[in-house]
Amino acid sequence: MSAQIIDGKAIAAALRARLGDNVAQLKIAHGRVPALAVVLVGDDPASQVYVRNKARQTQEMGMRSIEHKLDVGTPEKALIALVQSLNVDPDVDGILVQLPLPKHINEATVIEQIDPAKDVDGLTEASAGRLVLGKPGLRPCTPTGCVLLAQGVLGDLTGKTCVIVGRSILVGKPAAHLFLEQNCTVTIAHSRTKDLPALCRTADILIAAVGRPQMIKGDWVKPGACVIDVGINRVDAPERGAGKTRLVGDVDYDEAAQVAAAITPVPGGVGPMTIACLLRNTVLAACARMDWPVPEGI
Repeated sequence: MSAQIIDGKAIAAALRARLGDNVAQLKIAHGRVPALAVVLVGDDPASQVYVRNKARQTQEMGMRSIEHKLDVGTPEKALIALVQSLNVDPDVDGILVQLPLPKHINEATVIEQIDPAKDVDGLTEASAGRLVLGKPGLRPCTPTGCVLLAQGVLGDLTGKTCVIVGRSILVGKPAAHLFLEQNCTVTIAHSRTKDLPALCRTADILIAAVGRPQMIKGDWVKPGACVIDVGINRVDAPERGAGKTRLVGDVDYDEAAQVAAAITPVPGGVGPMTIACLLRNTVLAACARMDWPVPEGI
């Protein structure tokens, strides 16, 4: 394979190391460290793994991890009451409600209860509005990770053509604004885009966030492009045995790696950056709330 593999695990580890140094400096200067509160409702196995990883990495950085694990039958009103209590808790800097929530709870209603100053996932309407308006605020973690990965490969992104396949409010739309902030020329593509392969071949930076396994083929990729694959899909893997599965992205990795200059693997690409950017947002939220100077290198 000719493409450089963009090692999201290593890049995320380097970011966490810098943040750990920042947290130590904040503790010396101000006598406290940033605190992240994570709320988990129910027993979804994937969510439990994510929450454990977030708690472990938060603590490894020297920050406080506060976990609230609620029964799957918790009423929406009780969850909202918990979020509101965290909003006014002076010792909490960031709030994350782990998604998905049980079906009887309206996710949008709950997310909107989070104080935007503590919205470390960048999902509230206020956070989205600040992003669109170009105002300071907490940015969504996965799109931010995509930008950092692209910068790690390409450096200054000014003038680069960026095509984003997928228009979700979680990745596609915020990613477009974040790459615009980096002076890219951005196009959002989707299922109704005409001649999608031809459009993808115009991209210096190709972001795949459509949720369809291996949809983007090698001949969709511009030679020398940087490919960031946000997708994570579980597919059957009969070659591993009966009933076995494996994880793949939205890009046909084997094909695209023959054409691209750099590409993220799945897993091990964007995923680790999402958690690292969540911790970064927690530090930024603490600095903004406490009126602390933002440490250098964050």
